[in-house]
Order: sequence, then C-alpha cells, then structure tokens
Amino acid sequence: MRVRVRNLPGLIGSFLALALGIVLFFDDPIPHAAAARFEQTAVEHLHRTQAQPDVSDELSASTAITYSIFFPFVSQAAVCPALPNEAYGTVAPLSPPTDRPAETHADLNLALRGYTNTVAYLGLVDLDIPTDPGAPQLPGLFTDKRTPAFRAAYQVFDWDWKCNCRAAAIANPPVTLAGLVTTRGETIRVPTSGYAIGKLPDGYMVMVLYASTNRITLKYTREDNVILGYTLHLENICVEPNLLALYRASNASGRARLPALYADQGIGTARGDELGVAIRDTGSFMDPRSRKDWWQGR
Repeated sequence: MRVRVRNLPGLIGSFLALALGIVLFFDDPIPHAAAARFEQTAVEHLHRTQAQPDVSDELSASTAITYSIFFPFVSQAAVCPALPNEAYGTVAPLSPPTDRPAETHADLNLALRGYTNTVAYLGLVDLDIPTDPGAPQLPGLFTDKRTPAFRAAYQVFDWDWKCNCRAAAIANPPVTLAGLVTTRGETIRVPTSGYAIGKLPDGYMVMVLYASTNRITLKYTREDNVILGYTLHLENICVEPNLLALYRASNASGRARLPALYADQGIGTARGDELGVAIRDTGSFMDPRSRKDWWQGR
C-alpha cells in the first residue's frame, strides 16, 4: 500500500528515536559498535529534521514520493532461568553508599565505559609483576573449573571524571577485558579468592555492586566502591532473576544492604558463546590473561 505523507522525514526520525528507546529500555546485549552507530544515525537525523520548517503531518492527495524504510527488529531479551537450590542474602557495606546512582557510575556499570576489540594473544600470558597468592581465581567462574579458550580480547575505555564522559581506550595493560568461550546456558559462578567479606571458611566471598539483565559487578571487600580490593566485571551473563530482583530492591531502598554471595555460588548463566571478564585491583584495570594472578597453576 502506498501512503502519501508530507512530513515523512520527521516520521522517520520519530520511529528511529522510538526504536532506540526500546533497545535501551530492555538492555538487550546488542553489539556495542552497532548500537553506537544506530544511536548516532538517529541523533543526526533528528537534528536535521528539527531544523526544517514545521509542516502539516496530515495525509495528502498530492503527488506522492515513495520511500522504502527499513526498521531494525527489536525484541525483549528472553527471561533468564532461575538456578535451583540457590538462595541469596545481603550484608551491610562498610562504607557510605556510592556517591551517585549505580547505573550512572562508570566504576560500577561497565556499559557506560564500553570496550573495543584489540589484537592480542588469545591465551594466558606470563607477566613480570608481583604476585598476590590470594587473588581471585577465574577458573572458578565455571562448574568444571576449566581453563577456557580465549575467544576475543578487548580494551575498556577510560573515564574522564571532570566531564563525566568516556575517554580513550586504556592501553596499559594491552588487554583489559577478555572474551572467554562458554556454552550457552551453562552456570556462571563466583570465583574464590584468599579474601572474603565474611569469616572463612563459610563466610560470604563477594558483594554485588551492580547488576542488570546482562552484566554484574562483584566486589571482594565490603566497600560500596572500587577504591580498595578486587572488583570483577562480568559481561554477557544472564543474571539469575532472584539475585537481580534482590539487587534492585536493595539499590532502590538506599543501598544500606547489598546482595552477598558465597564462593562457587551460581549467579547466572552464559547468554551465548562468550563471557566478558574484566578484573580490577584498587580501581585499576588489570590484564585478565595473567597466569600467575588469576589462573595460578594453569
């Protein structure tokens, strides 16, 4: 059917903005670069149409101009599966709440920084730096405690706190986020370490600083920040729905308590064939490929 519309460019802009809003609302794990290109296209188009004189949007019988319009298909992500026999508790942080909403804090929500592909060795590397025998051990992400294949390497973007905006990609170390090969639906767990936020051997291992449907940030101390201790960012994970609900309730009630997890506890499932892993020490992003740090004895 041919439709005659006198202000079709404005209509296109409206549909683009609507589609972009749906993507952001559902927090679907769409590729970072594709999402950025789509967002930029929508913004540029809206800027162009806003500069045009206002004209009527009514249907007209005048000579028609035929346009072919292709809209991206946008759908809500599938509901993450609940993990049987898992129950989640909370602890009171030993610091004041984070100084801004967690979803807009670039130290807690890695989506704000983003990351970009880089060319690097896809495997464990031996670094000549001091070793912490109590560092988190990343084989514990997986039920079988395997050393996974590395599918991709990335550089996380730095953050300019003066403008509260993204800066250049972090170049040192050369890799700050690793893509580890997973099987869709396999359980992802809390890696153990020599530290804990509760008394060992049965105390809580980590506290949840941030969670959404497809990412989670874990802290190996009880401060509501990344200033001290180890922080683990996991991307492309289907966060367990009960854990996510507990985090959202804790966050909404002022973060006086936050979810706490035991070592080896299930926290979600792999969304696909790659799990993104970034690890930090006292706020600095480290190389997740380091054998002597995160993969000791491998």
